[in-house]
Amino acid sequence: MSDTPIPKADPAMFGDCGDKPCPQPVTAIPANSEAVQDLSVRMRDNPAEWAFVRLSRLIQEFEANLDKDEEIGARVVGLPGDGTMQIVDVGFWGPDLIMFFGRNADGKPVRLVQHYTQLNVVLSAMKKPEDQAEPNRIGFRLDELVKSTNPSS
Repeated sequence: MSDTPIPKADPAMFGDCGDKPCPQPVTAIPANSEAVQDLSVRMRDNPAEWAFVRLSRLIQEFEANLDKDEEIGARVVGLPGDGTMQIVDVGFWGPDLIMFFGRNADGKPVRLVQHYTQLNVVLSAMKKPEDQAEPNRIGFRLDELVKSTNPSS
């Protein structure tokens, strides 16, 4: 185990937010912004974690609009076939990586690792596998992780 400190993002990257809640999204249609707002979420000093926090809110909101036979998927450039993957989990490895874990259309494991500055994911609805009784909803698990690691206000 190394005594090297974990690198942290320069606070100047995030403006002067201090103890303020995370900045809220801005869209032309107010309902789109309101759907993902969470005033309890605080800024993070780790850019990968900060991207993960906001991504988890977007996933949770997207899943809320899926029907009972659908679950969240993603379209990723570079994947073989139609480029879709069923998302099973999302994580981060600070200070810079966002990770997506899932399965491709053939059921094979897929892991997408992206630098937080290169994050481009198209969330999509996918039919849940036939052998699965309930759709996998990851938004709740991600939200619990965000809340358990939320800096105190």
